Amino acid sequence: MAALESTRAFDPWDPAFVADPYPAYEELRARGRVHYYEPTNQWLVPHHADVSALLRDRRLGRTYQHRFTHEDFGRTAPPPEHEPFHVLNDHGMLDLEPPDHTRIRRLVSKAFTPRTVERLKPYVEGLAGELVDRLVAAGGGDLLADVAEPLPVSVIAEMLGVPESERAPLRPWSADICGMYELNPPEETARKAVRASVEFTEYLRGLIEARRKEPGDDLISGLIAAHDEGDRLTEQEMISTCVLLLNAGHEATVNATVTGWWTLFRHPEQLAGLRADHTLIPTAVEELMRYDTPLQLFERWVLDDIEIDGTTVPRGAEIAMLFGSANRDTAVFEDPETLDLARAENPHISFSAGIHYCIGAPLARIELAASMSALLTKAPGLRLAGEPVRKPGLVIRGLESLPVEI
Repeated sequence: MAALESTRAFDPWDPAFVADPYPAYEELRARGRVHYYEPTNQWLVPHHADVSALLRDRRLGRTYQHRFTHEDFGRTAPPPEHEPFHVLNDHGMLDLEPPDHTRIRRLVSKAFTPRTVERLKPYVEGLAGELVDRLVAAGGGDLLADVAEPLPVSVIAEMLGVPESERAPLRPWSADICGMYELNPPEETARKAVRASVEFTEYLRGLIEARRKEPGDDLISGLIAAHDEGDRLTEQEMISTCVLLLNAGHEATVNATVTGWWTLFRHPEQLAGLRADHTLIPTAVEELMRYDTPLQLFERWVLDDIEIDGTTVPRGAEIAMLFGSANRDTAVFEDPETLDLARAENPHISFSAGIHYCIGAPLARIELAASMSALLTKAPGLRLAGEPVRKPGLVIRGLESLPVEI
């Protein structure tokens, strides 16, 4: 074990580190396979092989409360004023373990089968085209607000059955809730997350009630019907599942889109090759997600002692798996610091792995390819119109905006 005696190699609150964490990741990989990081009381795991294995290791869990109390783990229960956030978060399948995770995922996965997702493709491509047409007509704008954000938000809202007139608060609610996934979030972030959790919950409670009275051809109606037929979800599980799908269903896609184009603008030769050959779009999507990973860090609790490279990580510890580092590991990727949009072998772990593998990965790929194709076709001269501002957090990596012109 290589203990981090200073924050030189890993400092998630340093803007310079957040802007480019990859040199520090390279140093972490060189220094060992696991590192205890005191500021967050976590064990950092930077290598692809270890991250991939731990994502599948049932001795780790997204929660420990199915087996242990907070006291058992030497943890303090969240303050009572944070309860609305934790109730909402803790009942979604991302933060559940079997058998509850298995039961909920089985129901939700019916909406994300390859056949179901493929049926959405014309809608996704049509919407991407409309959004890009508006951007072109305006002569440019903010790629995040004008294309990257409305596309996946509209798609997942459509799947869930959220009326178009009621979608405006979804992204702000999601952003405030996701702020709690950063390392050691401040109290103001918690207050925003609690407020968003309360408002989001109340909205969905009303929408679920409306669908009970008047079912539609949407996922919420499907979950209600499944419940009535015996596949039980509590109302809180249904609410938490909808929030998770809305958050996870667009957060990574939005960030991957703008970060991906920011990367392309900084690699003009690669962008020129993509513009000349649109058949590269599928591998370009994968490579951009690998090269600058939208979810940099994923946490798991150690439910039973594990050993990494001769170091025992004890029960009760928290593991921080560094996806961004794993995706630049020379043991897996040839010349990983180089952007190669034609990279054929690309086993990145940006969608996680194991039982918590991203259920919406096929849909995300269709959305990313659709927006890229529309921009390449309809805005072939798309260029940067100003310096983008990076979001301050490390865990969810993205931009505040991406100004472009045609």
